Amino acid sequence: MRFVVSIRGAKEQRRYQSTVIIKNMQLFYGFFLAVIIAYIAFRARSLSKDGAFAAILVGAVVFGLGGLRWAILLLIFFITSSALSSLFKKHKRGLNEKFSKGTKRDAGQVLGNGGLATAFVLINSLYPESSIGWVGFAASLAAVNADTWATELGVLNPSPPRMITDLRKRVEKGTSGGVSLFGTLASLLGASAIAIPAALFTDNWLLFPLITFAGLAGSLFDSFLGATVQAMYYCPTDNKETEKHPLHTCGTQTVHTRGWRWLTNDWVNFACGAFGLLIAYWLL
Repeated sequence: MRFVVSIRGAKEQRRYQSTVIIKNMQLFYGFFLAVIIAYIAFRARSLSKDGAFAAILVGAVVFGLGGLRWAILLLIFFITSSALSSLFKKHKRGLNEKFSKGTKRDAGQVLGNGGLATAFVLINSLYPESSIGWVGFAASLAAVNADTWATELGVLNPSPPRMITDLRKRVEKGTSGGVSLFGTLASLLGASAIAIPAALFTDNWLLFPLITFAGLAGSLFDSFLGATVQAMYYCPTDNKETEKHPLHTCGTQTVHTRGWRWLTNDWVNFACGAFGLLIAYWLL
């Protein structure tokens, strides 16, 4: 009997050692893949230097602890958002004075968009049998992807957008809180781009409408914050409202006009993802 028990113990120990080796290899390959992708994005000028380091951190956790299906969702967000920024750069050229940052994503943007998703990969590693990690990961990514698509494609709307808090009021393109038909449809498509593989990988197609709606809701919440409490500034030289601070594109010192000073666009992006996952859990 002792001999049988010792054999079983040895098998379990070898199985445990094999599992540890596999996990360590996955972490190594995840980090290696994250470095490659971040370097390519940096060379393509999609990421700043600090943005590349932040992307390595996010990618290493998602690729290394999550695995292939988690990595695919993150790559869908990163590749499509970067591609849209490059494709429609000309349409946004005249709007750069409004946005706080350019097309190069820095560390704040990377963490604002991907920080919550990364946290839910860690949650999943602690509770692998629960769906809480996957739903939170997918919903937060769907929300920030929806918001990014709305921002990049909304500029194609033929007419000026309307303020989300007062749909009778037309505002300039690029104004925080502005919404349009093109932008809303783009937001819906952006959320669906995450929701489809999220449902496919789990073979649970009830997740498709859930994640899509959560992503759209997160994007609209982003616009609501932009219209109400996001920090906004004014350039007296160009007579323009802008997110830029302390200096406008023209070099003039900008003046705070409304919103909470600490609530920058990066925090609004974070809130967008948070609201999306809260809606997903509420509907789940």
